Amino acid sequence: MNEKYVDIPASVRLKGKKKTKARWAETVAVIWIRFAAFLMILAAVAITLFLVVKGMQAFVKDGVPITEFFSKNWAPTIAPPTFGTLIFIFGSFSVTFLAALIAAPIGIGSALFMTEISKKYGRKILQPVLEILVGIPSVVYGFIGLVVLVPFFRIHLHVPTGFGLLPAAIVVAVMILPTVTSISADALQAVPESMRDAAAALGATRWQTIWRVIIPAALPSLLTAIIFGMARAFGEALAIQMVVGNSAHFPKNLLDPTGTLTTQITLSMGETPSGSVFNHVLWSMGLVLLVMSYIFIILIRVLSARRKY
Repeated sequence: MNEKYVDIPASVRLKGKKKTKARWAETVAVIWIRFAAFLMILAAVAITLFLVVKGMQAFVKDGVPITEFFSKNWAPTIAPPTFGTLIFIFGSFSVTFLAALIAAPIGIGSALFMTEISKKYGRKILQPVLEILVGIPSVVYGFIGLVVLVPFFRIHLHVPTGFGLLPAAIVVAVMILPTVTSISADALQAVPESMRDAAAALGATRWQTIWRVIIPAALPSLLTAIIFGMARAFGEALAIQMVVGNSAHFPKNLLDPTGTLTTQITLSMGETPSGSVFNHVLWSMGLVLLVMSYIFIILIRVLSARRKY
């Protein structure tokens, strides 16, 4: 045995070894956590820089005017080609806002049911339903929209094709519904119980308490939930592509086919040669999507800063 341990009791020596092992494990854990955080930041910065570089090539290298890029003249395969993406930007915003208009009242209403009307059955029944909706792949949503919504609009509303903005918005609304509902429920639950008790003490009914106390108190968080849903809707591609019609024309009404940024990118990216002007323009459209994602994040941060509960 080492001479320096001769006079040290066994319990103390074992305790020292455990302490050293614990410190080693803590050091490894801290390094791993910091590496994970650094990796996340590095991935975000790398993706942003990559998209900025690729997205600017159409303007810097190929000389596509900014005014043309934001025009409505989209004819990339005829001579001379034009690369106006305004139709697709308009389509993306239209689908996003329509989906939010559909999903917001349903999502917030479901959240109120879970938190204010029937907490027991809301959590027991509605929560698993939301988890099922989250787990369904987007292609399944698109396929259901293709075989149910599109024929319904074509037969019952006498629309020539059945494809259009409204079927796409309905499909996306169902997809973002779990996000809006879950975040809204968390926001409503965060409202202090004392505010409910105070409203009840003043003689307010349940509906008056919800409308005049709970919703105003949780409003910034409820708006955050809607913007989270809109951020997902703006980036959705496959499900929209299956029901929107993929037309490069401005829709005259909600049942006209059109296209979005994501659908045009997914349809054309595999058919354009790498390094061509058309390919660079598609990357520029991806850059627009990234910029919009950053704007959504800024809005969420601003609303989160105004949150009281």
